[in-house]
Amino acid sequence: MIIRSWLFVPGDSDRKLEKARHNGADALILDLEDSVSDDRQEVAREMVRAYLEANPDRSRQQLWVRINPLDTELSLPDLAAVMPGAPDGICLPKVYSAAEVDTLDNYLSALEAREGLPLGSTRILCVATETAASLLTFHTYLEGGRDRLVGMTWGAEDLAAALGASDNRNPASGEYDDPYLMAKSLCLAAARAIEAQPVGVVYVDFHDLDGLEADCLRDRRAGFIGKIAIHPAQVEVINRAFTPSADEVAYAQRVVDVFEQNPGLGTVGLDGKMLDMPHLKQARNVLAMAEQIKGLG
Repeated sequence: MIIRSWLFVPGDSDRKLEKARHNGADALILDLEDSVSDDRQEVAREMVRAYLEANPDRSRQQLWVRINPLDTELSLPDLAAVMPGAPDGICLPKVYSAAEVDTLDNYLSALEAREGLPLGSTRILCVATETAASLLTFHTYLEGGRDRLVGMTWGAEDLAAALGASDNRNPASGEYDDPYLMAKSLCLAAARAIEAQPVGVVYVDFHDLDGLEADCLRDRRAGFIGKIAIHPAQVEVINRAFTPSADEVAYAQRVVDVFEQNPGLGTVGLDGKMLDMPHLKQARNVLAMAEQIKGLG
């Protein structure tokens, strides 16, 4: 699974839901949490279910749903309402450890059985760092298999509130402070360790597309694949940044070719540089990503 862009869409807005379907995002996250007020929860659930049922063809764009946190009384009604629409996946916010992922897995199994959906067909994207406890429990994701958990992202805004911080960035440099850099690093490492897709955090200044592009490229260099968008205008930038360029693909192919032309060698030379097995692995990753992205448009 490769998803470059995940666009949040308020679940209670007909206009934004309709507009998003024509957006270039690889996946929409129909939101029942932060963007929906308490008095519109039931309205949002009905609108999201109707939207899912009206758009069964997900070949171009997947449809996910962000439910309310599992430690609230809203999450189970969210799931019960939307599962008849067979969402591609559920975005799970404000987790404390992998235990919440396991609980959601059990709920989804029961609801898939109720709706006649294939068991295990509903996947999970976990927002892994929005609580203070979550920074201390990443090891729990390494214990046991979780086939539904296909993506992990991190959150800096809710984490700042959970830590009692007034801001999450260094005022001198503008970069994230240490706790948030740790959250980013742990999320990336855990996702890679369990072979889930590590997804970059939202870029909140949606007017600053140059800053967004720089942030995407920094994420991609670090090892993230894809990014969550909070505004439709961010999607094009995200898709471009997480799509290997023609030059990147051509160079990666040359790296693979030179190793194949020299079987048995662990180190080869190309363009005056010595390359070894990590370079070959990186090249193959670029080619594999490019191949998977071909069908996304």
